[in-house]
Amino acid sequence: MPSTRRTFLKTAAAASLTFSAPYIMGADKGRKYRTALLGSGWWGMNILQEAVKSGQSQVVALCDCDANQLETSADELSALTNDEPGQFRDYREMLEKAKPEIVIVATPDHWHALNTIDSLKAGAHVFLEKPTGHTIQESRAIVNAAHQTDRVVEVGLHRRIGPHHVSGMEFLKSGKVGKVGLVRMFVHGKGGPETPTPNSEPPKGLDWDLYCGPAPLRPFNRRIHPGGFRNFLDFANGTLGDWGVHWLDQLLWWTDEKFPKRVFSNGGRNIAGTPVFNEKEQTTDTPDSQSVIYEFESFTATWEHHRFGGPGAESHPFGCYFYGTEGVFHMGWRDGWTFYPANNKQPPVHKDPELQEPDGHNIGLLWADFLRAIETGERPAAEVEQSHLSTNLSLLGMLSMKVGRSIEWDGEQEQILNDPEANALLKREYRAPWVYPS
Repeated sequence: MPSTRRTFLKTAAAASLTFSAPYIMGADKGRKYRTALLGSGWWGMNILQEAVKSGQSQVVALCDCDANQLETSADELSALTNDEPGQFRDYREMLEKAKPEIVIVATPDHWHALNTIDSLKAGAHVFLEKPTGHTIQESRAIVNAAHQTDRVVEVGLHRRIGPHHVSGMEFLKSGKVGKVGLVRMFVHGKGGPETPTPNSEPPKGLDWDLYCGPAPLRPFNRRIHPGGFRNFLDFANGTLGDWGVHWLDQLLWWTDEKFPKRVFSNGGRNIAGTPVFNEKEQTTDTPDSQSVIYEFESFTATWEHHRFGGPGAESHPFGCYFYGTEGVFHMGWRDGWTFYPANNKQPPVHKDPELQEPDGHNIGLLWADFLRAIETGERPAAEVEQSHLSTNLSLLGMLSMKVGRSIEWDGEQEQILNDPEANALLKREYRAPWVYPS
């Protein structure tokens, strides 16, 4: 790497660390954990940077099936620390040779189960990006492995620890909203008709067979990698499995009910168009709009998203509304939270957002909580069992849409009642030689 680039990176990193100084100075400068990053793209590096800023990580490994991303992440890391991590293409070799005590799993969703379970079996604690799995039984296998190995798994549901989300949840649970009968969760975006993108040979340095791993081996397409995997059902679960998990988790944070009794979803690609997938070209295949109804014992919850049109008349583009007898509470992101009293003579109650910039996510706080859980043995804020239940809500919504009907959910047994076809979709076949976790 040219010295001018290295100098620039060092300078930029110093500025970033200076900006974060109050957080770093407040951290416990205890022992350093041998830390590895599995999935070295943009978001994985965001998490790793917070690990470095904590002062308690010795970065021993970077792992990615894309050598180009490995090189870029190594450059970025060299600006933050003098650590000289090994570079690996296969995570199994990384676990064997680097022997990490902490593994950050920031791979595409279809890899989360195998990456996490093998890391736990190797003795590492895991910081796992959401969702916990690509299918419900994968996610359950992660929970089981965490319990069996007695390791900490913190899931990247950072709204569990964001200051305005915490204060908003305290307000919501105080009773000031009254009895809540309906919760509406939503994300609205921009988009339009989609034209196919030609398939091509994988870029030099990318092991495409390893990228696909347990998923079907489909032709390489630049819409998938880098960064587009969430919009392909082989690898993820679309907007509901991405944005949706955050807001579904806020729902379960509020209620004492762990799971719905019935789920119905419909959705489609009315604007994006019919998916295209052949040897020559591809489009994405996730819905550009989707609605889900979750029937709980004491309330109803809904999810909706549309990837076209923008927010329109909606005053808040993201979040969830809690409709109570005393008013409506909105939990948001960059707009903080607001309570709108039913008595319009009373003024709204508002709390501005408190976010870690530049990304607007509180990963630094969540990482500190992860270290606290490792060192004290206490439960982390975004612990794996609760995160599994939140992930399940998104996966059940996608499952209902796929079968085209409502499903009855036995949350205790994690089975769909009286519907063998739907029940079979709680897992999927893995591509050999990968073996589905049990």
